[in-house]
Amino acid sequence: MYRVLADATMSVHLAFLAYVLLGGFLAWRWPRAIVPHAIATAWAVTIVTFGFTCPLTPLENHFRAEAGERGAGNGFIEHYLANIVYPQQHIELLWAASAVVVLVSWAGLVVLLRRRAGVRA
Repeated sequence: MYRVLADATMSVHLAFLAYVLLGGFLAWRWPRAIVPHAIATAWAVTIVTFGFTCPLTPLENHFRAEAGERGAGNGFIEHYLANIVYPQQHIELLWAASAVVVLVSWAGLVVLLRRRAGVRA
């Protein structure tokens, strides 16, 4: 049971990261979606900037420990993504690329909303 809870927590964590990265594009279809996306993005930026631990990490670690498994240690990204999806030494590049994706989604939303309102840029 604890392994299922740990895996579910890991899945929620991954979904959150995907939402932070790509959720701004949802606002192109549903403009009100930009508010929760901005909040999620602010949360992610705060965690990265100040080195906070996301509450999902200790929760997953707890469930993994109860299941007799090794947890995510220092963090989800370091455990699941670093040196698997990208080399650890390129973390700053990954953060910068992620920021570009988010900013492009937000800029695209501004352009779409201006077009819908009939405003020319």
